[in-house]
Amino acid sequence: MEYLSQLVVLQWIGTLFGVVQVLLARQNNIHNYLFGIIAILISIWVLYQSQLYADILLNMYYLVMSIYGWFYWKMGKQQQEAPISFSTRKEHGIAVGIVVGCFILMAYWLGQHTDSDVPYWDAVVCAFAWAGMWLMAKRKIENWVYLNISNIISIPLLIYKELYIYAGLTAFLFTVAISGYIKWKKIIDKKNSETYAGA
Repeated sequence: MEYLSQLVVLQWIGTLFGVVQVLLARQNNIHNYLFGIIAILISIWVLYQSQLYADILLNMYYLVMSIYGWFYWKMGKQQQEAPISFSTRKEHGIAVGIVVGCFILMAYWLGQHTDSDVPYWDAVVCAFAWAGMWLMAKRKIENWVYLNISNIISIPLLIYKELYIYAGLTAFLFTVAISGYIKWKKIIDKKNSETYAGA
């Protein structure tokens, strides 16, 4: 009982940091990565205890992408802050490739080499989230779409695993991602209108 209560407390703490992270990301605030890294580290421990191994790898990937995204948002390719933008055709292709490749690898690994009872479900959540996080690090608006596909599939999975707090957080993240897409779209539209006005 004490062990379960510790997991619940950790879920609440991780959820708090996760909420702050996604709200800062929605506001296009670079400090979202600081809160995200703390939430990720907590999640890795909770997920390990719940045998959601693909989600552990996903969170380790999140950690790497968070560090990368932090630097990319700050410096970009030209040593200046990277702007929000739509994905190019090449970036769309890379994102789809990440989804397909990640799903195949995760489904095989989970199905053949772990005791996961939801290998395909876990793999598809992981695949879309990997692509979404890569797009987030690149400051591409489509990140919200990929992350929300992952979110909507993840909610029933977390409920099945009785991780109700994380399921609630994921439902919250789903709604924030919708508003995040809308807000980022307004930022792009405003930038484009200012560009046209200055031309």
